[in-house]
Amino acid sequence: MSRRPVHIGLSCRIFHPETGGVGLKGKTLQVLEQSVAQWAASRDTLVLMVPSVLQDGALQRSNIRVRDYAQYLDGLILQGGADVSPRAYGEEPLKPEWAGDPVRDAYELELVHEFMEAGKPILGICRGMQLINVALGGSLYQDLPTQLPDQRPDGIGHETPAYDRNAHEVTFTPGGKMAQWFGGVAGGKVASIHHQAVNRLGRDVVAEATAPDGVVEAIRWNGRSFVCGVQWHPEFHHLGGEEMLDCQPLLDAFLRAAR
Repeated sequence: MSRRPVHIGLSCRIFHPETGGVGLKGKTLQVLEQSVAQWAASRDTLVLMVPSVLQDGALQRSNIRVRDYAQYLDGLILQGGADVSPRAYGEEPLKPEWAGDPVRDAYELELVHEFMEAGKPILGICRGMQLINVALGGSLYQDLPTQLPDQRPDGIGHETPAYDRNAHEVTFTPGGKMAQWFGGVAGGKVASIHHQAVNRLGRDVVAEATAPDGVVEAIRWNGRSFVCGVQWHPEFHHLGGEEMLDCQPLLDAFLRAAR
């Protein structure tokens, strides 16, 4: 008999109605980025997008809870997207454009807590890593260029017009779990695009990789279940060619925990 495929939940990106929008522009959209879904499914997994759950929704009432998804699914991937609101970690936005998306924050924070309560593995990508750190009591730099103006001694650009082709080196923490998963290599080149980053690490959270300028690029919860995040986008690595870090070991470690 064939083995049941692993069921992995993928958090959605949320696009809110535009003022005066017509058609889809006037609706709330919950979407996923194709590249991250395909990366997650590359090991013959069944990937399911987890919609936000409103028990008293404007359209109709539902008795389904986020907890039900945590019980049914084998693991959770948090995809990238909008900034995490500084209010989620007790700060006011330094600029209006850094206010983030509190609606998505609340949805994904509940996902993290329910999957952790269920002992199910979680992998965060970019915003997803930052969200995990905040969920565990940590904080973020709202904007690297202004809050760490001297953080580029080696010319590291964490956000450039190259977007998904923007790449730099990362170094794994010696003796860390991620270094073990990757077979003991020191690090590699990754596709990393962000203007916010981990500031204060959350409770029992350890840094697993850093950029040459010291910015945290991967974290792991030192708790009873698999909770890990990377600031980079492994789903974009095929765009950069063979010199990019092969991130299949990261996906394999996550899926082992899910199985």
